[in-house]
Amino acid sequence: MTPELIECYGPVPQHDTRKEGDMKVRCDLCPKACLLEEGQRGDCRMRINLDGKLRAISYGRPCAVHVDPIEKKPLFHFLPGSGILSIATAGCNLHCKNCQNWAISQRNPDDISRFEILPPEKVVALAKKIDSRSIAFTYTEPTIYYEYTLDTARLAIKGGLKNVLVTAACINSKPWKYLCKLIDGANVDLKFMSDRLYREVCDGYLLPVLDNLVSAVRAGVLVEVTNLVIPTLNDSDNDIRKLCSWVAENMGPETPLHFSRFFPHYKLKNLPPTPAETLKRARDIAGEEGLKHVYAGNIHMPGAQDTACAGCGKVLIRRTGYRVFENHLEDGRCPECGRELKGVWK
Repeated sequence: MTPELIECYGPVPQHDTRKEGDMKVRCDLCPKACLLEEGQRGDCRMRINLDGKLRAISYGRPCAVHVDPIEKKPLFHFLPGSGILSIATAGCNLHCKNCQNWAISQRNPDDISRFEILPPEKVVALAKKIDSRSIAFTYTEPTIYYEYTLDTARLAIKGGLKNVLVTAACINSKPWKYLCKLIDGANVDLKFMSDRLYREVCDGYLLPVLDNLVSAVRAGVLVEVTNLVIPTLNDSDNDIRKLCSWVAENMGPETPLHFSRFFPHYKLKNLPPTPAETLKRARDIAGEEGLKHVYAGNIHMPGAQDTACAGCGKVLIRRTGYRVFENHLEDGRCPECGRELKGVWK
């Protein structure tokens, strides 16, 4: 079977996708549950009903292949200072009005000029060739190119590599939990603490994301959370406090949280960039809610990207932008007080 015509998995691999008569197929990968007639694409653009079977047309055909600093994901508690092979295919099941990668996330896979066919075994071989210790499924939505992500992650583990997701986690529980068995680290976008805003701004849903954050932590994935702070939408003290309180209570106070600065993109060009003062206030509120590792991104703010010991406060990792300038960790512990720092360090 050619890569672009690989049959999609069901809720868990090898489970039949539901057929609902007259060649219609329902995709139950994500909460949108698209019911597709013959030849019809799902909302994500890359899952299509061909001959009564759901096919993943972007399998093995990435639209982006790069080597990034791991800090760009952003992941600050996962192999700091390392480079990571990063891949994506076109398509996404969300349609965020602020998307900075809309040129690939909101396009059909067959409308974008492609790299050479890069099946999972070639992705892993490339990562090893460039001495990358891990592979990131990123840029668009890796849970939608699920089969490609899953098969590549399996081979990566066999090859001694680690797997990273950068995701909005708007996926059904069964396929998410299955995938998490293969994932070492993830940065999950928690966009709003309002289902209404998820629907209006992103065409998505809040509850599945919250549930998936909790289940990923329980599965042993090193999860970091990113919240893009958008003026007038989610930048009030109440919005920020609600998010921080939920993360602390449901994921733990040492969960790394990244507040990211918004810049006008795509369909939200009418809003201004996030003021630096808002991000400073967000970090203060997070501290009040008990969170120990809170960062500010997309902005130059001295100290806002440094990692400190949750016990004695010693600065353990100093960063500027995506570069690590100092790393004082000793086997994942603070050299001053011996406290273990939550993360993946080797």
